[in-house]
Amino acid sequence: LDKILSMELINASDTVAPVIVIPPQNTSIIAGSSEVTLECVANARPLERLSITWKRNGIKITSGISSFGRRLTITNPTSADVGVYFCEAKLRDSTEEPARARAFLSIMEPPYFTAEPNSIILAEAEKDVDILCQAMGIPIPTLVWYKDSVPLSKLENPRYKVLLSGGLRIHKLHPQDAGIFQCFASNKAGEIQTYTYLDVTNIKPAFIQPPEDTTVTEGMTAVLACEVSGAPKPAISWKKGSQILASGSVQIPRFILLESGGLQITPVFLQDAGNYTCCAVNSEGALNAFVMLTVWNRTVIVHPPEDSTVIKGTTATLRCEATHDPRISIRYLWKKDSVVINPSSTSRITVEKDGTLLISQTWSGDIGDYTCEVISFGGNDSGMARLEVIELPHSPQNLLATLNSSYSRSVMLSWVRPFDGNSPVLYYMVELSENNSPWKVHLSNLDPKMTGVTVSGLTPARTYQFRVCAVNQVGKGQYSSETSRLMLPEEPPSAPPKNIVASGRTNQSIMVQWQPPSESEHNGVGVLGDEEEWVSLREVENEPDAQMLEVPNLTPYTHYRFRMRQVNVVGPSPLSQPSRVIQTLQAPPDVAPGSVTARTASETSLRLRWVPLPDTQYNGNPESVGYRIKFWRVDVQSPALMKVVNDRLERECTIEDLEEWTEYELQIQAFNAIGAGPWSEVVRGRTRESVPSAPPENVSAEAVSSTQILLTWTAVPEPEQNGLILGYKILFKAKDLDSEPKSQVVRGNHTQSFLLSGLRKYVLYEIQVLAFTRIGDGVPSSPAVIERTKDDAPGPPVRLVFPEVRLTSVRIIWQPPEEPNGIILGYQIAYRLASSSPNKFTTVEVGSTVRQFTATDLTPESAYIFRTSAKTRQGWGEPLEATVITTEKRERPAPPRQVMTPQSDVTSRSLLLTWVPGSDGSSPIRYFTVQVRELPNGDWQTYSSSISHEATSCIIESLNPFTSYKLRVKATNDIGDSDFSAETEAVTTLQDVPAEPPSSVLVTPHTTSSVLVQWQPPKVESLNGLLLGYRIYYRELDYDTGSGAETKTIQSPSALRAELTPQSSFKTVNSSSALTTYELTQLKKYKRYEVLMTAYNIIGESPTSTPVEVFVGEAAPALAPQNIQINSLSASQLELTWDPPPADSQNGNIQGYKIYYWESDTQNDTEKVKVLFLPETTVRLKNLTSHTRYMVCISAFNAAGDGPRSSPSQGRTHQAAPSAPSFLTFSEITCTTLNVSWGEPTAANGVLQGYRVVYEPLAPIQGVSKVVTVDIKGNWQRWLKVRDLTKGMTYLFKVQARTIAYGPELQANITAGPAEGSPGSPQEILVTKSASGLTLQWTEGDSGEKPTTGYIIEARPSDEGLWDMFVKDIPRSATSYTVDLDKLRQGVTYEFRVVAVNEFGYGEPSVPSVAVSAQTEAPFYEEWWFLLVMALSSLILILLVVFALVLHGQSKKYKNCSAGKTISNVEESVTLDNGGFTALELNSRHLIKSTFSKKNGTRSPPRPSPGGLHYSDEDICNKYNGAVLTEGLGLNEKPLEVSESEATDSDYEDELPKHSFVNHYMSDPTYYNSWKRQQKGVKHPASYRYEECAASETEPYFQTVITTQSSGGVYTPTGQPAPGSRTPVTGFSSFV
Repeated sequence: LDKILSMELINASDTVAPVIVIPPQNTSIIAGSSEVTLECVANARPLERLSITWKRNGIKITSGISSFGRRLTITNPTSADVGVYFCEAKLRDSTEEPARARAFLSIMEPPYFTAEPNSIILAEAEKDVDILCQAMGIPIPTLVWYKDSVPLSKLENPRYKVLLSGGLRIHKLHPQDAGIFQCFASNKAGEIQTYTYLDVTNIKPAFIQPPEDTTVTEGMTAVLACEVSGAPKPAISWKKGSQILASGSVQIPRFILLESGGLQITPVFLQDAGNYTCCAVNSEGALNAFVMLTVWNRTVIVHPPEDSTVIKGTTATLRCEATHDPRISIRYLWKKDSVVINPSSTSRITVEKDGTLLISQTWSGDIGDYTCEVISFGGNDSGMARLEVIELPHSPQNLLATLNSSYSRSVMLSWVRPFDGNSPVLYYMVELSENNSPWKVHLSNLDPKMTGVTVSGLTPARTYQFRVCAVNQVGKGQYSSETSRLMLPEEPPSAPPKNIVASGRTNQSIMVQWQPPSESEHNGVGVLGDEEEWVSLREVENEPDAQMLEVPNLTPYTHYRFRMRQVNVVGPSPLSQPSRVIQTLQAPPDVAPGSVTARTASETSLRLRWVPLPDTQYNGNPESVGYRIKFWRVDVQSPALMKVVNDRLERECTIEDLEEWTEYELQIQAFNAIGAGPWSEVVRGRTRESVPSAPPENVSAEAVSSTQILLTWTAVPEPEQNGLILGYKILFKAKDLDSEPKSQVVRGNHTQSFLLSGLRKYVLYEIQVLAFTRIGDGVPSSPAVIERTKDDAPGPPVRLVFPEVRLTSVRIIWQPPEEPNGIILGYQIAYRLASSSPNKFTTVEVGSTVRQFTATDLTPESAYIFRTSAKTRQGWGEPLEATVITTEKRERPAPPRQVMTPQSDVTSRSLLLTWVPGSDGSSPIRYFTVQVRELPNGDWQTYSSSISHEATSCIIESLNPFTSYKLRVKATNDIGDSDFSAETEAVTTLQDVPAEPPSSVLVTPHTTSSVLVQWQPPKVESLNGLLLGYRIYYRELDYDTGSGAETKTIQSPSALRAELTPQSSFKTVNSSSALTTYELTQLKKYKRYEVLMTAYNIIGESPTSTPVEVFVGEAAPALAPQNIQINSLSASQLELTWDPPPADSQNGNIQGYKIYYWESDTQNDTEKVKVLFLPETTVRLKNLTSHTRYMVCISAFNAAGDGPRSSPSQGRTHQAAPSAPSFLTFSEITCTTLNVSWGEPTAANGVLQGYRVVYEPLAPIQGVSKVVTVDIKGNWQRWLKVRDLTKGMTYLFKVQARTIAYGPELQANITAGPAEGSPGSPQEILVTKSASGLTLQWTEGDSGEKPTTGYIIEARPSDEGLWDMFVKDIPRSATSYTVDLDKLRQGVTYEFRVVAVNEFGYGEPSVPSVAVSAQTEAPFYEEWWFLLVMALSSLILILLVVFALVLHGQSKKYKNCSAGKTISNVEESVTLDNGGFTALELNSRHLIKSTFSKKNGTRSPPRPSPGGLHYSDEDICNKYNGAVLTEGLGLNEKPLEVSESEATDSDYEDELPKHSFVNHYMSDPTYYNSWKRQQKGVKHPASYRYEECAASETEPYFQTVITTQSSGGVYTPTGQPAPGSRTPVTGFSSFV
């Protein structure tokens, strides 16, 4: 140093920059040292200007400086002095850079134990033992273990292991491990030690866990516990009976001896069940224990669920059958998509006892993976299956029909593929309706991949509608919505008039007559319709010779036909024939939509309303008519925007995506395919005020103290304000501490700064700012501004406890302060005897990471006061003080007593809890814990666990208003927690104002001076008390004064606000809490009102709801039209008339009416709407379905909307001709007979009166063409038996239905048998006769292309001459059949033939048999000997009678009686008990008998002449198959009429005939009348199917036709049949 000084003196004249020659050194000292010195030697020139300064943490140090700043001395250094010290050397008044050096000062703490072993440790041999030893200090001390003064490192015992915590673990103690173990802890600051004596003992075996009987499932693992203690460790072995299963030396597969001594059996078999013995042996003794192992059969699912598919609405069944041990019960648990199914929660799902899952009324929500879990003590099992629910496909969407430009007779259809019902679509079906006729299938099997098709084969000049449906595995889905009606263009007729006939009338005239072509060939309108109305368009005077006339002022795009007449002085001529249909060309609309109004719809939308054009003003194709809306902002020069409405019937449109709080001008025009019409008048509208769409800008935050942050911001940009800014809201929350932000409201839009106060110290806050209008809050600023409050002195540490208290030492543990208020730099522990001077504390400082401290060298059985405090940069905080007694006699405290909640201290969100502390257990109470439970079902929640030990009360905050609670308290001392105190009585917080307003507030115009307010109540949990009612606030808004010229123009938004602001006073009405609607009345017309609502209770009102605006002055009609009358005009038209709604309910001018109508008595109940845009009170509904009941409702509408509908009224259209029968089928087709049946028309169009069947051969038979016509009355009979066919001939059958007229025909061709591939004729027909019947025998012929399946027998009686089926369904194995003679007509001869049947049909009949008579042998009473006996007897009887008469004088009376009786007997002898045989069946069926008197022997009755045949449907007798009398027979008794209601379904569908014969009695009216009187029990059959029906007592019949006429015309006989005619006719089986 002297050399340096001499150098400085020599060269003092020069300037040298400062240089630190000897920098300060890093220094460590031991805590408690008296001082420490840091030295810093520097050099500079000139030396006298050299200055040396010291700094720490950037702050200059002024104390402890010596030797011209070269030395820094710190006295009594503590942890607060630890840190980096800077030495800085500089020249005063110089620009030279200073020289700097630094050094770190650290304080070393001597080691101290934080965990020590007990002085004596007693352990058993073979056990592991841990000896604790943990120490702390700075730096961290090193631990070294000694045994009996020898370092463990020298012993090198592998069973000794030093743990990471510092403790020592000895593995498997040996007796030689006993001794003294020492633990030394040392660092640079010192060394300490502790010790313990380890004693190792021997103990005889004893059970820690004795074996227990065990039950296990087969296949699982069984563990038999046998945990034994002892020293040394006992050897364990297991036995079953005398066999050793497992031990230290024995090991058998499946039996494993565990480390714990237990026996593990893997897997367990059923034979393993039984008694097991556990044996434990060591040097001190032996021990045995017995255990029983029970093995259950394993539970297994034997019938797991299987994947299945069900139809929607049906029941799904998923099986899950399991086998299990009979000693246990099982439980089934079903899951759907891993979620447990609870059958009790729904009635649709049930689980059967066998585990089967039944799901009824399945729907798409049931689709998923179902898992069946079987749960039992015998094991669990599971199975999974997939359930698919399929349903009918949905209807195709967006069906469009367009004309095909390339082919005029077709239409192109397109649609969007529908939902397939979870089952692939198989095909599509297309139906069409032609000219409003009933729907019929046109295309029935379209590829499911198609979404479009061209429908061809249509007729020109006809209108068509189409609909499409999809078909999947389930069936046919719903039809799509119908397309709009499409008319095909007209074409020239495809055919000329036909059947032209000319005849001379006079010498100057010829009458020409013709028939028009068929309707399908008209290709256009050719005749005047019934529904057209003629109007006089123009009269031209004084132009008698005019050949051409121009008719002006016609409506564009309208069909016209013209007719003319001439007028002279006498009068007008008849009208000419109508001209062809002429259509005027299209033109743009001439007028704009009327009554245009604009109203506010929302903050960003306006609603424009208008009256649409009537269809007479379209001037073009209605499908092309629409509306175009133009709108633009008033305050900004910007191009107008457009919106197009394509629906010509639309009356309003909402313009979306507008700017908030902005005025717009709007216009509307109509357009069609040619062009647009004129624009309407300009109307104005303003969007509503809204919330700001942007946040305030330039948000900044600056902490000004430990509890305050200053916020500043700038206003929301003008275009984004969307209304008048009423103020700002500041949202702030402590980051990572608070879940929900708090808010602070700043009223007014001029203040743009705010000082947030009352914040937590040294906490990071997230802060956002938003602006709000009267509508609500805007967008908060983003991202959030983050700012931390400044630090401060910390709060006290918490939870100070003394877990270890000895006579001379105490260990103290604490937790960091709940309010650190900065970075904790360290802790200070101060303690003193309670009896010593209050200021005489022993003080120790520790680091910030230390949480415990041990105070030693204390006085036994003395009270000590401990204080703990924390330190931040701002200094030491408030200490936490506790008292402890150095004693070892401590226990847990008693719970607090007298826990109460005084009612006087209960508020809506807080209450006061008081208590009296219990005994402290000789250890002072450290803190209290309070728990709160919300009634009725809440759980206990800890409110605070750090309440001061000195407290006897606590304010419980953050409670819910009007809620009941219970509370309890517990105390904690150094030993532990007390039990909780007794619960308080239930205490209920007071009510508070409702937290939420009513929701979903809706305000709608009700009348022209009232509005209807509707709302939903607030949530129950937000009521905070008993709701008393609601308050409705409403006020008039002056910025919208209505429509038209009265509207004020606001020049600027600021002017608008100035005008709105004074209107701040609201009117108020109260509403009951039970109501959710209220009508505000006596409002001003054409004014806009603002409505708000609050809910209130006894405390006060909730916040207000979001304001709702409504325009008063427009309201939909309140009542429906009155006195609706419906008159039927035709089969397709109804005329409606009505009266308008009452004037006081119209709420404005009625602009028109909506007529809703639908068919009430059919499945087609789709509602249709006709809109009448004029206030007329009459309308015609056209294109309706004939003879259909329609339901009609009418509503009126005005500019505000639609009024209510009227009650439905009904009307019915007139009848019309029906459609064709739905089907035509044939059955039982033989060579000469068949049955024909048909279905009801799909559209009856009236009451069906009957049917007409016409059939004829396609080619002449023997040069003769025959046409047969049969008329059938009524709708119940839809079949006919035909018996006069010619083998192999093809016939054309036509069937028509009749209401008021005949409908179109349904035609089909059929060829008489035999069918191709059918069997050949049977051979060798033989008939043998016996006393009781006839037996037919035959042999099998050629079977045809398929095997023969059976036979039928045909018969031909001599009195008819026609073959008919006699017996059906004879088995193929039969070669004979017997007919009872009693079932044949006496005196008639029969021929028989047999027909074989296979899959192709009836085959070739056999050769007829020989004619056989049905006459039975003479009875015995006709024999001569019987007659002789009877004669002799009669003679004797006569003699006796004469003798008696002589004696008694009464011979005459006796004679008369005897003769009458004899005649009666004779009459009975000639009665045919079974005269009707046409219902004969050979399968033992019971027959109903009809009795006829036989006259004229067996002679055939006379027949009518050949000709056309006309039949009635009168039921002659259902005993006979197909017998019907003609209407023209001159019978003496009216034919029997049987109503349709007498025909039952069973008669109709099941009771079908086997055969039909001609009754030879029916030609004679006498016999007919005798049969007619047998009316009782007559029924109508009712079926199309020709099936056998056994066990029926009533035989149905078929209309039967047999004719051989040769006339081509149609003739209906009206008189008595000509006598002697032999022509077979239709009738009672074949009778005309």
